[in-house]
Amino acid sequence: MDTLSYKTISANKATVQKDWVVVDAENQILGRLCSEIAKIIRGKHKPSFTPHVDCGDNVIVINAEKVRLTGKKMTDKVYIRHTGYPGGQRFATPREVLVKNPRGVIESAVKGMLPKNRLGRDLFTNLFVYAGTEHPHAAQQPKEIKF
Repeated sequence: MDTLSYKTISANKATVQKDWVVVDAENQILGRLCSEIAKIIRGKHKPSFTPHVDCGDNVIVINAEKVRLTGKKMTDKVYIRHTGYPGGQRFATPREVLVKNPRGVIESAVKGMLPKNRLGRDLFTNLFVYAGTEHPHAAQQPKEIKF
């Protein structure tokens, strides 16, 4: 046989099949949950994974305010940001972030696990985090995933 009987198929934007997934964050450990979410958003769970294409699924996270951190991380871990002005460095613990913006802890953890480039910024738009159990994506008929 002179020719190959198979070809490596590389996905592109037109051939990608994107699904919708719901993840319940209640009593889940933050890092373990977010690493699984990042894999799904990236598309690494699919056999047609292509590194330079957005081939992952859209992920809806509910009950974001009920996520757990192990040990004393809730009070000892520090999130650092900068306002852009001199002396503008600001610090916050996960407890403070959860009170002010319940989505912030999960969003920052997942964003840190995605590529730091144009593709990573596009992938991050496939994440939808909600504090309560309700979400406005019922029309997409998402399927629930348990970790």
